[in-house]
Amino acid sequence: MPLLGWPLLVTLGVATVGCTSLTLLLWSRVHGPRTAQVGQRIGLVVAGQLAAVLFVAAALNDYGYFYGSWSELLGTSVSGSAVVHAAATHVAGHHTGPPRAASFDPSLAGIDSWSTPAQWSTRGRVEALTLVGAHSGLSEAAAVYLPPQYFQKAYSRKRFPGVEVMTGYPGATRELVSRMQYPQVLQSQLDAHLAKPMVLVMLRPTAAPPRDTECTDVPAGPQVLTFLGEDVPRAISQDLRVSPVGWGAMGDSTGGYCAAKLVLTHSSVFTSGASLSGYYHTLEDDTTGDLWGGSAVLRDLNDPEWLLRHQPAPPVSLFASIGTGEVSGTGLRDTRRFVALVHAPMSVTTEVVPDGGHNFRAWSAVLPRALDFLSAHLSR
Repeated sequence: MPLLGWPLLVTLGVATVGCTSLTLLLWSRVHGPRTAQVGQRIGLVVAGQLAAVLFVAAALNDYGYFYGSWSELLGTSVSGSAVVHAAATHVAGHHTGPPRAASFDPSLAGIDSWSTPAQWSTRGRVEALTLVGAHSGLSEAAAVYLPPQYFQKAYSRKRFPGVEVMTGYPGATRELVSRMQYPQVLQSQLDAHLAKPMVLVMLRPTAAPPRDTECTDVPAGPQVLTFLGEDVPRAISQDLRVSPVGWGAMGDSTGGYCAAKLVLTHSSVFTSGASLSGYYHTLEDDTTGDLWGGSAVLRDLNDPEWLLRHQPAPPVSLFASIGTGEVSGTGLRDTRRFVALVHAPMSVTTEVVPDGGHNFRAWSAVLPRALDFLSAHLSR
């Protein structure tokens, strides 16, 4: 049973109601000495309270996506080879060499049913993969959206631009498909001829949970920037008809910070980005710890604002959105400060969401235009 979704919530809800009903039913029917009766009643109350607490915890996790799978909650990891296809159906243009090792993150179970094979040429396909970095050694589950054109004869020799779509922290990849609806939104923009086909590689930028790595190559720790900036594009372009360069990067919150950092630090691969309520400075808190080994130099090299102040700007483009309802308005001030630092040959387009907060509603409001922006710049 997956950690996210209604099956677990229904199970815990039924358990809560059952324990409560059982407590009421048996309260006056306990037997034995007085101490035994007290113990039995305490046991009934504790069982009911435990079921209720687990139900509330599961509901909060389902809403906030703090943990995407049991393996993440329990601290276990998923291993695999460079690209592991979770579905049995072969997709044209995929790897045709020796079979890959079987490995799959259960948090993405069933995501391949987003469309049927008969719909692939009209709707596209979502496929669950496990990516393992050749250089970083990190692994991460990903959901890849292949647009309808990927399956159409007219595009059989086409290599499509890739876009890394990243969640915030801690995030759940599944919600990029089910809640943010990236595949549906891109399909709508394609149908309206507002965007061109792109392959979306949807994943979490954490890569080493439960630590918030802020897409950083941590000294003597997880090399997350290498994984996102080098390993993912290389693995995907080797396994799918995706260009190895000319990629886009986008995400919300921490994912937006990572998108900005990728276009600034890996501009040879990532030429355009979209930051939805992202921030543009480094963080250090209880979830991150010291990501730079005490080095001020490493911290600066991971700070988008510092990079624009002290290094030549790369020839990249960035879409930056922010809501006026962000906490205390600091998000808007931070975004404006970053935008003021942008200079040629880099360009930036901003969109301010009136009353928009740091939430899915504000990000969904700008998602179509963010995808259009990436499409326009990646197709140049």
